[in-house]
Amino acid sequence: MVDMTGTDDFEQKKNLEERIRNLEEEINPPEKEQSPISQANMGWRMVVDLVAGVGLGFVIGYGLDILFDTRPLNMILFVLLGFGAGINLMLRTAKEMKKPETNKNEGNTPN
Repeated sequence: MVDMTGTDDFEQKKNLEERIRNLEEEINPPEKEQSPISQANMGWRMVVDLVAGVGLGFVIGYGLDILFDTRPLNMILFVLLGFGAGINLMLRTAKEMKKPETNKNEGNTPN
C-alpha cells in the first residue's frame, strides 16, 4: 500500500527497524571480548598471588620458628595459611574475569 508521500509500508518498516537497531546499539554497545594479552595478565596475577602467599607464609613461619625455637611447626602452619590465602585470591581473580564489564552509562537514560 502506498501512502500520500509515495513510500510504501515495506520501506517504512525497514526504516523503523534500522532506527530501532541503531538506538539499541547506542544503549547496549556490543560486548568487547577480552584480549589474549589481558587474559595472560590475569593468569600471571593469579600465579603471583599464589607464590606470594606461600612465600610470605614461609618467611613469617620461619621467623617465628627462629624466635620461639619451634622449628618447623610455625613454618608448616604459615605456609599452609599462605597457600590458602593465595587460592582465595586466585578464586577472586577468576570471579573478576567472569563477571561482565558494567556499562559506564548505566544510570543514564536517553532523551
